[in-house]
Amino acid sequence: MRDDSELSVGQLAARSGLSVSALHFYERQGLIHSRRTPGNQRRFSRSVLRRVAVIMAAQRAGIPLATVATAFEELPGDGVPDQTDWQKLSAAWRGEIEARMERLAHLRDRLEGCIGCGCLSLSACTFVNPGDRLGATRTGAPALEPGEERPPRN
Repeated sequence: MRDDSELSVGQLAARSGLSVSALHFYERQGLIHSRRTPGNQRRFSRSVLRRVAVIMAAQRAGIPLATVATAFEELPGDGVPDQTDWQKLSAAWRGEIEARMERLAHLRDRLEGCIGCGCLSLSACTFVNPGDRLGATRTGAPALEPGEERPPRN
């Protein structure tokens, strides 16, 4: 007789649309949990589908998995988000998304200006080197990251 209260990792993958390796990764990260059968096979509660749905929604919105993990730790009881929990999570994440959108819009606007002027001046460019912040620690024209090597000259 088949137990329909739990899902194998393959069934969970089929139901969620994720790969088995993605589910294994989420489990290693502590985002989802399984039990092991006597034959050492993973079995997931059907409620894990809801956690996976929240993870997928968060990832589509660009929310880091560490943020999702923290949110899951705050869930009551069995750790399965219900409608009220989702409203709280999405409201908190909305602020993160809006702040990211503002940073990206600012970056986009500065990038367009940089492309428009074409100066690529490391001392004056407000995109590559705002306020000549690199001038205090570096010399020369290339904006290299610390430890990065200059490319050979041809």
